[in-house]
Formats: sequence, structure tokens, C-alpha cells
Amino acid sequence: MDCLFCKIIDGEIPSTKIYEDEYVYCFKDIAPIAPIHYLIIPKVHISGADQINGENSVMTAKVFEAAAKIAKSEGIESYRIINNCGDDAGQTVKHLHFHFLAGVKMGWGPESLGITK
Repeated sequence: MDCLFCKIIDGEIPSTKIYEDEYVYCFKDIAPIAPIHYLIIPKVHISGADQINGENSVMTAKVFEAAAKIAKSEGIESYRIINNCGDDAGQTVKHLHFHFLAGVKMGWGPESLGITK
């Protein structure tokens, strides 16, 4: 499979690992938009949120369990988790992934989400 994130999980492409267990891998985003910007990905290839089903939905739960562990271990009390599904939503890698953002007070609205009209 020619998936960037699968190659990162397999160690073929280097990354700065933050957390790993048998289900998920978390690493620093190479183009951060916040002081803390990690990507949390399931180790099982799922192309996007639109492909989550009864057989693989446990992987999404594992991602959120990992996020809570990461926040606790790093003393992070507030964070935002974002998932982009599809090209128009900004999904550039077709492997389910969640952006973990923290370290700055975040606003809410189109500008803070990168939405342009």
C-alpha cells in the first residue's frame, strides 16, 4: 500500500513519536498550526471517517483513549481534536487521522478553522 501514514507506522518514513500502543500511533505534525500539534492515527488503515463501520469503529475509540492519555501525561488541560474527511474538508492523507491541538487559546468560527468564503 502506498499510504504515507502506513509508511510512518512501519518506520519507513521518520517521524517524531509522541505515543504508541498496539492500536494507535501519535506523532508531531510537520506543519504545526498550534504550539502543540500532533496527529493520532489508527494502526489499521481506514481511508477516512466515512469508512468507519461496526467492524472498525473500535479504532476511533482507541484514538480518543490515546488522546486522553497523551493530555494527562503532558499536563494538557485543554485541547482540540479535529478530523477532516474528504478533499473539500482538507483531508490530504487518505488514512483516518485526528489533529490534536493545544498550547494556545483557540477561538471558534470560520477564521479559526481556516474556512474561507
